[in-house]
Amino acid sequence: MPRLFVAMDLPQLVAAELAAFCCGVPGARWVAPEQLHLTLRFIGEVDGGLGREIREALQAVAGSAFDLRVKGFGFFPPRKQPRVLWAGVEPADEVTALRNRIERALVGLGVAPEMRKFSPHITLARLDGTPVSRVTQFLAGNSLYASPAFTVSEFYLYSSVLTPKGAIHNSEASYPLAMAAL
Repeated sequence: MPRLFVAMDLPQLVAAELAAFCCGVPGARWVAPEQLHLTLRFIGEVDGGLGREIREALQAVAGSAFDLRVKGFGFFPPRKQPRVLWAGVEPADEVTALRNRIERALVGLGVAPEMRKFSPHITLARLDGTPVSRVTQFLAGNSLYASPAFTVSEFYLYSSVLTPKGAIHNSEASYPLAMAAL
């Protein structure tokens, strides 16, 4: 059964800029630049029939293209031992609105609703035993980073295969967002 998620990709330039930050944090397993993305909705394992229904339902998710930029870094969970180092985005409202439309389409098919609060981010690394002081040092040293703005004009349905070296993501379908009239 395929393991599915819905995501937005990053331009190569932005992914390359983020990859340049991926060092100097002990216990970090960095995400490869070609795997960097912003997850809009993790779905999980589904059978082939539901996978086809999901692919079709996402075609009906309407929305307009929007500009976005990567800005700021943080970690999850807050106020506890850091497990994930992430990059944020701004403005987050458009991303959240798109995610909510995707959520409604999936729940309409019978996919269980996501219970966690949505916090748009790009996972840079998974952390294992990294001291909080090293994470806060990374955050302080890179607090001024902001990528150039880029246009989000589509989102994707991905399948994911877990391997000992990490997940391998494969694009299953793309869904364009309407371009604004000039």
